[in-house]
Amino acid sequence: MKLSTSDTAAPIALVTSAKISVAVALVVLALKAGAWRVTGSVALGSDAMESIVNVAAALAMWAAVRVATRPPDDDHPFGHGKAEYLSAVLEGVLVLVAAVEIAREALPRVLHPVAAESFGLGVALSLAASALNGALGMYLLRQGRARRSPALHADGVHVLTDVATSAGVLVGVGLARLTGWWALDGLLALVVAAQIVWAGYRLVRRSVGGLMDETLDAGEAAALRALIVDAARARGALEVHGFRMRNAGAGVFCDLHLVVPGAMPVAAAHALCDEVVRAVARAHPHVDVTIHVEPEGRAEGPAASS
Repeated sequence: MKLSTSDTAAPIALVTSAKISVAVALVVLALKAGAWRVTGSVALGSDAMESIVNVAAALAMWAAVRVATRPPDDDHPFGHGKAEYLSAVLEGVLVLVAAVEIAREALPRVLHPVAAESFGLGVALSLAASALNGALGMYLLRQGRARRSPALHADGVHVLTDVATSAGVLVGVGLARLTGWWALDGLLALVVAAQIVWAGYRLVRRSVGGLMDETLDAGEAAALRALIVDAARARGALEVHGFRMRNAGAGVFCDLHLVVPGAMPVAAAHALCDEVVRAVARAHPHVDVTIHVEPEGRAEGPAASS
C-alpha cells in the first residue's frame, strides 16, 4: 500500500530564488571584475574568478530547480528531485577548476610581485560585491531550509564562503599596501584557491550522498520514526518495523512494515494507514510514506521498532 504525503508546493518560489541568485551573481561578478581591473591585484582577480564560477553555478542551479519541481511522470514516478544534486555536484567541480586557474595566476605574482593601483576604488567595489553576496547567501540558506532544496542550500553555502574569502582578500591586500610587501597579494590568491578546494569537496561530498540515496541524518530519522510508531500504535497497530528512509532533493521517501491484528478487516487496516499518513503529513508534508501491512503472526522483516 502506498500513500503519498509529498508536498510539491511552492515550485515557483524555488525558481524565483534561483533567478535572484543568477541576477545577483552577475552584478557581483561585474563589481569584482571592476575591482580587479582598476587595481591589477591578483588576489582580487582570484576573487573575481570565483564569481565566474558563481554565475555558472547559479545558472546550473536554476536549470536543476526547474527540472526538480516537475511533478512525477511515467518515466520518473518518484519525481525529479534528484536533479538538484546534479547542480550541486557541478558547482563543486567548477569550484575545483577555478582553484586550479587561480593558483596558476597567483604563483608568478609570488615570485614577481606587482603593486596594486587605484586601491581605494577597488576596495569600494569589492566591499559592495561582498555586501550583495552576504545578503544573497543568507537568503538562499533560508530558502533552502524552508523548501528543503539541496541546490539552494549548496549555492547559499558557496556564496557565504565567497564572502568570507573576499573579506580575507581585502584584509590581506590592505596589509600588502601598508607594508609594501606585494608578494602577499599572490600568497593570498593561493590561500583563496585552497579555501575553495575545501568548499568544493564539501559540496561534492554532500551531493554524491544524495545521489547514492543516503539516509536522513540521525536526529531527523529518529523523530520521523517515533512519530510513525506512536501514531500507528495509538490506532491499533501491534508493531512497526522495517523502516527505510532516503532523501530525494526536497522530498523524503520512507517505507515501513505495519503489523495489525489478524482479525482486522482490510477496510479497517486501510483506515489505520490513512491515519498514520495524515499524522506524518501534518508534521512533515515533504515525506512520502509507503506502508506494507502484515497480519499478526505473519510479520516479515527485522525486529519491531519501538
